[in-house]
Amino acid sequence: MQAARHVVCALSGGVDSAVSALLLKRRGYQVTGVFMKNWDSLDEHGVCTADQDCEDAYRVCQVLDIPFHQVSYVKEYWNDVFSDFLNEYEKGRTPNPDVVCNKHIKFSCFFHYAVNSLGADAVATGHYARTSLEDEEVFQQKYIKRPEGLFRNRFEVRNAVKLLQAADGFKDQTFFLSQVSQDALRRTIFPLGELTKDFVKKIAAENKLHHVLQKKESMGICFIGKRDFEKFLLQYLQPRPGNFISIEDNKVLGKHQGQRARIGGLKEPWYVVEKDGVKGDVFVAPHVDHPALFRELLRTSRVHWIAEEPPAALVRDRMMECHFRFRHQMALVPCVLTLNQDGTVWVTAVKAVRALTLGQFAVFYKEGECLGSGKILRLGPSAYTLQRGQSRPRVASQGPGPDPAP
Repeated sequence: MQAARHVVCALSGGVDSAVSALLLKRRGYQVTGVFMKNWDSLDEHGVCTADQDCEDAYRVCQVLDIPFHQVSYVKEYWNDVFSDFLNEYEKGRTPNPDVVCNKHIKFSCFFHYAVNSLGADAVATGHYARTSLEDEEVFQQKYIKRPEGLFRNRFEVRNAVKLLQAADGFKDQTFFLSQVSQDALRRTIFPLGELTKDFVKKIAAENKLHHVLQKKESMGICFIGKRDFEKFLLQYLQPRPGNFISIEDNKVLGKHQGQRARIGGLKEPWYVVEKDGVKGDVFVAPHVDHPALFRELLRTSRVHWIAEEPPAALVRDRMMECHFRFRHQMALVPCVLTLNQDGTVWVTAVKAVRALTLGQFAVFYKEGECLGSGKILRLGPSAYTLQRGQSRPRVASQGPGPDPAP
């Protein structure tokens, strides 16, 4: 008789990962729960919920009668995620640490720990996503030896595993998985991929998991929690004061002192258009639909393709129609990709998009499949600039922020 497949499930202390572990056990697998500590509360003066989350994850394992492990990736998180986060803010960009965390921590550090130290046949997380593999196909991946070396793909005939959107379109989290490696994806199961959030909560309620069901869902950056974002940043970055300047007439409207500039003393609401990362000046527009906030063109960093190579149609034609988004849960935007020799892409939106933001990830989709993503590093001229007949935006290296300036 074949031994039960061993699946190591990442547990966050929340309802999604708890139900994932439950469903895996129901499928007859040998399940192990692992809680990752990525942020050291001893370094912070504010509130950190890591200890409570760990306790909740441990209680999940007690309820399900499965082994529990705790691992610390505080050092790796600082080096690979938080340092990048700070570096991006110093450049005047708006980073997305959740995407970077999945790439470097959950689907690298945790993945290798589960496979190499715990002997996992597969790993699992509570993300709302799917792949093109059935469970049994995932388990078979451990026996498939991949060629090593720089040119392995040229001589290797194999079908890449696809990252597919979740059945629950609103909860779909492929956006955050768009930088995950093919190797990790091939060995990953997403038990919630076919379920809705309401049904997941129902399962938790019926299976003695009330302690995670009662928790508020975390929507913020894990290492910040409920603290004031500006004050948090100023613990690590020097403030960069500057002026708020009207995009229309270059009039100075006020001054700011912080790293994440916001308008506090003006009577009318203003919206961030672009930032001068050197001087610290922030150009603003007077209303939410101002043409200075809309752009059609952006350029990314070298794209991380889930399949490891660009889509065949894009390689063949150098151009391809698809969709993209740069914020989780925003509507998908039809666009045309143009592939550059260095692996970057130009993205041309079919219709001008509001608040394209430097530092965010442009995540690409086609027919329900997440193709991969690239960081937004350059922006084309705004609709306002084009209307005025200018060939360049005012600050070519910076771009519009997503937030209103209160």
